[in-house]
Amino acid sequence: MLKFTPSSNQSFGVKEQTMGKITYTTMSADDPALHQAYEEGLAAATAQIGRTHPLLIDGEKRFTEETYVERSPIDSELVVGVYSQASDDDVDDAIATARAFQAEWEATPWQERVAIVRRAAEIMEEETPLLAGFLSLEIGKNRLEALGDVSEGAAFAHYYCDWLEEAGGLERAMGAYGVGDTNRSVLRPWGVWAIISPFNFPMALVASPTSAALLTGNTVVLKPSNTGALGSMLLADIFFRAGLPSGALQVITGGDEAGDRLAHSDDVDGVTFTGSYDVGMYLYRTVAASRPKPVVCEMGGKNPAVVTASADLDLAAEGVMRAAFGLSGQKCSANSRVYVERPAFEEFVDLLTQKTAEIEVGDPRQRDIFLGPVIDQEAVERFRSAVAEVKEAGGEVLAGGEVVTDGDLARGNFLQPTVVTAPQESWVWEKELFVPFVAVTAVDSLDEGIDKSNDTIFGLTAGVFAGTDKEVDRFFQRIEAGVVYANRRAGSTTGAWPDIQPFGGWKGSGTSGAGSGGPWYMRSYVREQARTLIRE
Repeated sequence: MLKFTPSSNQSFGVKEQTMGKITYTTMSADDPALHQAYEEGLAAATAQIGRTHPLLIDGEKRFTEETYVERSPIDSELVVGVYSQASDDDVDDAIATARAFQAEWEATPWQERVAIVRRAAEIMEEETPLLAGFLSLEIGKNRLEALGDVSEGAAFAHYYCDWLEEAGGLERAMGAYGVGDTNRSVLRPWGVWAIISPFNFPMALVASPTSAALLTGNTVVLKPSNTGALGSMLLADIFFRAGLPSGALQVITGGDEAGDRLAHSDDVDGVTFTGSYDVGMYLYRTVAASRPKPVVCEMGGKNPAVVTASADLDLAAEGVMRAAFGLSGQKCSANSRVYVERPAFEEFVDLLTQKTAEIEVGDPRQRDIFLGPVIDQEAVERFRSAVAEVKEAGGEVLAGGEVVTDGDLARGNFLQPTVVTAPQESWVWEKELFVPFVAVTAVDSLDEGIDKSNDTIFGLTAGVFAGTDKEVDRFFQRIEAGVVYANRRAGSTTGAWPDIQPFGGWKGSGTSGAGSGGPWYMRSYVREQARTLIRE
């Protein structure tokens, strides 16, 4: 297994006592030690990209003739990695390996599984700046988004370890008839678990389901997006260095065909998918067609914010700006719709457009850059299509609206942060775009804003800015979303963190009803067995 580690004379550990805790609310942090560590990690990561990566099946490095070349969204001339592409036989071998080892992994005491996952989290923390450097190069994250992604991955692993330790394992004593019977409830793993992960959070959105599945005794076959696959390779290396047996985790890279074969295998007992609504609903409808099995899907959002006339409008504009344009709008929790009570509309729009105009678009490796590139040219075309739709529908582009092609940025996928108004009939209010684009309109009341917010297939996150507790309470009670915020400057709809805000969607945004990083998430990865022993 390749080891992505700094040279022996460097140390990239992010120590909380010197740098402070890194979360997505740290977006305005000005910590010299943090920046120095990131820059050293970035330099080390830059020296190591461009490698050819194998599939990882039972500890074997399996290189294939067919490969995928991943280029950085910052600069198309920069090759991040070359990934072997799994054939049908490779997918089947990975599943068979996971199946063969599952009973042994389940028999491993849960305390030993916790020790391995805990050590993996510690390695992530120790190597945070190096890993963040890789993520900036691969995804185009600015430094604090990249550092936050790694830190969130470690936080997920720690949280699930803590949860299992506090629960005292996966067994509970039950009541008795009183005739010599002993009864226990035992939570057992489903068996072989498939994880199909997206590009945008290569650490956090892989570490969360992988840690939960492994801790509960499942073996895992991981199939990351080809764009973002380096993060999964890095994370797998960390788990193996932490002591995870090779049979417990298989990594196969490939396209949609490999993911489809993996998810629909009769020998896969559960699936976690993070991605688009269309693919998620397809998997949800078809994976369990032959027999019941859990299909945990997180399928994005079209996340609204409502701003009332009583709100602090500067705070609201700041929160919307950060949630709409953080990671160039490529978060499933990004704020893409804003409904503003009419008396506050003009002032709010002025503030939002002013703050948007102040955003510098550029190379996210630079210290002061907030807005980096989108992931690929397909995203650029979605952006162009949305801007054209606004103009054709009779709306107005209030800020941005252009693809950036200045100097070196022409080699990347850079877009201006964009604020628009548009008629409610326009599809820009309905489709998840995953670009730095937010639509704003006026409403006559808080209730109208909530009604329009709820008028969507999605229900992931939502936010409100209001000056009274009564308004906040009404929003919380009526809004149809799994993660909701009030008066949050760091992000109106973004920034959930393990053990603080469990992250999961309602309606077409999620299938499990339990948020990752929350107290009920690991329940999706186990099934209950009632055991009765009679001693006469």
